[in-house]
Amino acid sequence: MIHLPKKMLYALEAVVDIAFNARPDPVQSKEITRRQGIPQRYLEQVMQQLVHAGILKGVRGPRGGYRLARERRRITAGDIVRVISAADEADGDVQIFSSEIGQKVVGPLWIEAQNALLKQLDSVTLEDLCMKADQDCQVDKNQVPPTDFNI
Repeated sequence: MIHLPKKMLYALEAVVDIAFNARPDPVQSKEITRRQGIPQRYLEQVMQQLVHAGILKGVRGPRGGYRLARERRRITAGDIVRVISAADEADGDVQIFSSEIGQKVVGPLWIEAQNALLKQLDSVTLEDLCMKADQDCQVDKNQVPPTDFNI
């Protein structure tokens, strides 16, 4: 099984949590940490990257937190993965194939596999993931109905 970086998986979980638990008030990172068990040190770093990329909107203040910057049907899992991948590459975390076989054989195979994965992730929206969460996860049905997007 291919292991995706923890940071990428945490980003996906956090954004789905925000989309799923959206209210008129922004979702606070401590709520995400409590519900998803994501360590705070990973979460803040990932959230800032997602804000800069226009996936999330950060709201300051005592009742501040995060909300989606676009409608959840307009954000794909591929969008989130690309943001985290680009941030990792900017930090120097890139795959380097030093040998000729690595550069001419393994590298192209890996790029082809990544493109296939991104194509699959681009076909899944946050709306799809929220519907799956509503169907498959135990949630408090007495909660206030979530809002999708605030302007």
